[in-house]
Formats: sequence, structure tokens, C-alpha cells
Amino acid sequence: MTAAARIQPLRARRSGPLVGRVTAPGDKSISHRSLILGLLAVGETRVRGLLMAEDVLNTAAACRALGAAVEISAAGEARVQGRGIGGLVEPEDVLDFGNSGTGARLMMGVLASHPLLAVATGDASLRRRPMGRVARPLESMGAELRLRAGDRLPGAIRGTGEALPIRYRLPVPSAQVKSAILLAGLNARGETTVIEPEPTRDHSERMLRHFGATVRVEDTAEGRVVTLVGQPELEGRSIDVPADPSSAAFALVAAAIVPGSRVTVAGVGLNPLRTGLLATLEEMGCDLSYGQRREVGGEPVAELTVRHGRLKGTIVPPERAPSMIDEYPILAVAAACAEGKTEMRGLAELRVKESDRLGAVAQGLAACGVKVEEGKDSLVIHGQGKPPAGGASIAARLDHRIAMSFLVLGLASRDPVAIDDIASIATSFPDFVALMRGLGADLAAP
Repeated sequence: MTAAARIQPLRARRSGPLVGRVTAPGDKSISHRSLILGLLAVGETRVRGLLMAEDVLNTAAACRALGAAVEISAAGEARVQGRGIGGLVEPEDVLDFGNSGTGARLMMGVLASHPLLAVATGDASLRRRPMGRVARPLESMGAELRLRAGDRLPGAIRGTGEALPIRYRLPVPSAQVKSAILLAGLNARGETTVIEPEPTRDHSERMLRHFGATVRVEDTAEGRVVTLVGQPELEGRSIDVPADPSSAAFALVAAAIVPGSRVTVAGVGLNPLRTGLLATLEEMGCDLSYGQRREVGGEPVAELTVRHGRLKGTIVPPERAPSMIDEYPILAVAAACAEGKTEMRGLAELRVKESDRLGAVAQGLAACGVKVEEGKDSLVIHGQGKPPAGGASIAARLDHRIAMSFLVLGLASRDPVAIDDIASIATSFPDFVALMRGLGADLAAP
């Protein structure tokens, strides 16, 4: 098949109201971690609601390559027969993580404290992303890492059987770096500590405890201090994966900006370190309600309903960024339809995601007739209280969130918005187009 034949363009056009009740795919962060901890546990781990997307399936393949038996049904039920901490086998081939920074960085932590050699790579987008922020602390624990120029993948990891526990202060907020260090610390004698100046999502801490590890968390003057006691015996567990709030965000924002809409998304994870977008939408006046609150697999969940209404601009504080870093592209779409100015700051991390998301959002909105001001780590959007003109063709840049966000904008804009290639959506939300069409969205080939 030629490269041109793989390109999948799509156009979004203003439609009638979006109405219905849907379930977003399983949380990607939790899906990755459930497989990785299943690999490191003794016995069987059963996972229900696993995200059936390319990113997670690549992590499953890496677990198999390291010796785990992994079976996954089409319904998203997985069974993992783990190897136990210290029991991994050396992979016979390169570990390919596709588009997933989470899969690559977390598995680098696992590999770092096992005496084996592995080579990690990914697609063109992942090979552009920085890995030095993970490599440096893992090297201080005794691992050897060799990366391409600019600290990029492909990279070779020679792990150590005598990993050293460390005390490490994160230079930038990153749940991936924190998790990589903690996973490496599982096979180190003593206590491994990560200090977070700003709290990031804590799925790893919650799940490590669920599997039997001892993890202490303290809020101190120097930040949030997370300490793991090394060399536990993790035991296989059952995990129910809640719906991903980052994926649910697309249907929720679409309902907020398309007149007459009312959309409910069931079972959405409400981890308090993941709810920044919801808090921001409420500050903008979004008609958002919560129902059926409960706990699933140690994570709070609820049914979320959004009705269309007028949105107003707001100021998003920089300290909120870690709790919504993946949601800024779709928040920018909401801001483009709001009345008044929305200011977002502390966005430097968006520059090193699957694409330069800050630049991609600013350029895409400008092409759709929205006045924007792009800074080094900031974005100011001047909404006019109505959907923008649209009428642009947007380059997805191999970035699933850019593709989905601008398709949502096209459902409300005056003229259609086209995406040059939606193939990247399969990395996190393969049923996105079908789900949105089921709500009434007009999505079709250009």
C-alpha cells in the first residue's frame, strides 16, 4: 500500500443538535499501567474496559516480548500472566511503541532495573519527542541509555540488576517521568522518592497500591513527595478501567458549542488530578451536570451531561496545566466559540507532545478566522460569542488530539473544517467518528 493510500481525510460540517448518551473509550493512562503492572505481578491480572487502541495494543505487545502471556478480547477484556519483578526476559526484537509517549517512557522505567538489553522506538511523531527527561534519572539509578541526537528514540536501554534507589525532584511536571522512576524503583533496594513541585495525575500511585506495593504521599513545603518501598511482591489483580476524561472531552465540548445539543457520557473517570478541563468549562458557564457518582477500580467516576449554552472567556491559571494538559486543544475550541478573551498560560509542555500542539492549535484557529495570540508558553483566544467562520483545511501533524479537536470545531463553524488525515485518531479513540456520527455529527470525506 502506498503512503498516499493510507491518508484518511475527513470533513466536519455544521449539523443539527447533537443528542444522545454514549460511553467514551477506556482511560488510556490506566490501560497502559494495568498491562505494565500485570507484567510485573505474580499471577493473573484481569482488566475490563481496556482501551482498544493502537497505543495500548503496542504496550501489550511489549509486555509479551518481555515474557508475559497477554490475551485481549475484542470487547476490551484482558488477561495478563505476569513474570514478577525481576523476572522479565530479554526481548528478541525492537520494542515498537508506535505513537505512545506513555508506553515508551513507562516501559523505559521497567527496563532500567532489569539486567537485560532492549531497544525502543516508535513512529515518526514519537521519534521526535524528548526522552532525556526520563533517561537522566534512570541513569542515576544505574541503567545505561543510548539515545539519538537530541535525546530521541530509537534508543538502547541496558538495565541493571542492582538498581539504586534515588530521591529525585522533577524539573517539569510529568506523570510519565514520575511513573518511570517509580517503576524502576520497584526492583531497587530501599525507598525511591519523587518530588513534584506541582501534582500530576496519580494513577501509578493508586494502581501500585492496588497491586500490593507500599506508596506514601505527603504534601510538604517542597511539593508533593511520593515514596515507593522497593522490591515488593506484586500480586495479580482485577481492574475496571473507567472512561477516559480526555476522550469524553470531545463529545462534551461539542455539545457545549452546537446549538440545541444535549449529550451524556457515562462512567467518566473523575480523578481529582484529571478534572482541570471540567473546572474550566464550569468557569466558562458551561451547563454541566454530574450523575451516578461512584468508584470503579479505585477511581471516582460519574455520568456527565452537557447542554448547549453561552460560554464566556476565562483565565486558566498555569498551575492547572498538569490536570488538563491533554485537553488544551479541545478547550481552545470551546474558547473560540465563547464570548470574550480566554487566557491559557503554563503551556510549554504542549510544545513536546505528539506535535507542537500549542503552535498547531494557534495556527489552526487563525486559519478558521479566530484571533489568537501565541506566546512561548501561552495562548490567548479572542472569542466573539459565536462559532467562527471555519472553512479551513487543518494539518493533523500525526496528532490525534489536533485532528479530533478541529473536527469538533467544524460541527459548529459557519463553513466546514477539513482534516488532512485522521489516521492518528486510531492511537487513542478508534471509534471517535462512529460515536460522533451516532450523536448526529456530520462527518464525511471531503
